[in-house]
Amino acid sequence: MMAPLRILAIAPTSFFADYGCHVRIWGHLQALIARGHQVRLITYPSGQDRTPIPAVRPPILRRWGVQVGSSWKKIVLDAILAPLVLKEAARIRPHLIHAFLHEGVALALPLRVLGLPLVFDYQGSLTAEMLSHRFLSARSPLLPFWQWLEHFLNRQPDLILTSTPHAREHLHQQEGIPTERLLLLPDSVDPHAFRPRRPEDAPHLAQLREALHIPPDRPIIAYLGLLATYQGVDTLIHAMRHLIAMWDRGAPPLLLLMGFPFVERYRGLAHTLGLSSHVRLTGTVPYDQAPHYLRLAQVAVAPKRPVSEGAGKLLPYMATGLPVVATDTPAHRTYLHADAYYCRPDDAQDMARALYQALTDPDAPERGARLRQRVEAEYTWDHAGKLIEDAYAQLLRGRGISP
Repeated sequence: MMAPLRILAIAPTSFFADYGCHVRIWGHLQALIARGHQVRLITYPSGQDRTPIPAVRPPILRRWGVQVGSSWKKIVLDAILAPLVLKEAARIRPHLIHAFLHEGVALALPLRVLGLPLVFDYQGSLTAEMLSHRFLSARSPLLPFWQWLEHFLNRQPDLILTSTPHAREHLHQQEGIPTERLLLLPDSVDPHAFRPRRPEDAPHLAQLREALHIPPDRPIIAYLGLLATYQGVDTLIHAMRHLIAMWDRGAPPLLLLMGFPFVERYRGLAHTLGLSSHVRLTGTVPYDQAPHYLRLAQVAVAPKRPVSEGAGKLLPYMATGLPVVATDTPAHRTYLHADAYYCRPDDAQDMARALYQALTDPDAPERGARLRQRVEAEYTWDHAGKLIEDAYAQLLRGRGISP
């Protein structure tokens, strides 16, 4: 291990909430703390504190929660964070800045005059997210400004961490970022928390099934993550209608939709399609409880549409040893290789075909076992922490900085 560093992390989001972006932030920072580094996280007023990360929040607007995605409200909160970033930097005198999201890079820019190295965890295109969340339309006169701003921010960090090769290639080819300033850092998971079911889990899982009103003979398809159109949830629910129509193997499967927001919207869609008895929505599932819910399932599904973001939800599925049905995107291929049941994005019938195949294939458990082995070899938080630490060391040596 290297000598301990003082790291100022900036995450302009309502950290912690139970979804992939926040899990990545928490996982990386707790891994660095475990390796002996001092981390201070600047984040929005709302959100849950989560050990072992000390979060520094503005003392105002504590109840001003922010919906997932782009929002004008976030611009106000970013402005409130700006003086807090300067104050905390003066207090701890960090060796470097670790920024999450493009807004984090913007907030770190005033500290560049101090010569502090800037590391950016890139979780997707800023303007692509705005378009996906309909914060902007493709015809908006503001779109060129936001595209320029994204391009400007992408060029400021000394090092950019990307979760997928696709994102790294985009930044190199489309944004002109030199390869030496790009590091592939895939998402990770704790394989001790997310593990396959064991015989001793049976009583607890039976109680959980009963609490969710799921009969013991129904196979379960699990989805864990944000409930949104760009995540492919609409297509997934329509796929269930096709799957139920083609099912010929006894009790029909049930889709367990775990996540937020828009729970009532998707409950209404399931009702409209006549699927109320085939789709169960749980709302938010605390991250610490997610392993138990996933152990109920026979198959997991990742229906995300092809966007620039990563695919962190796959890691809990893989660590649990579940066969995975996934849309055929570069991000999904990065983790799943040839061991997934792939389907075309935005194609409900093709997704139903892949779900049927995964539920009926006698080799499906073997595929799930291979996915877990890949997690244990490549995708643990400790492994990610070492990669980040090595990148820090190289960056600091290049600047002639010694802790």
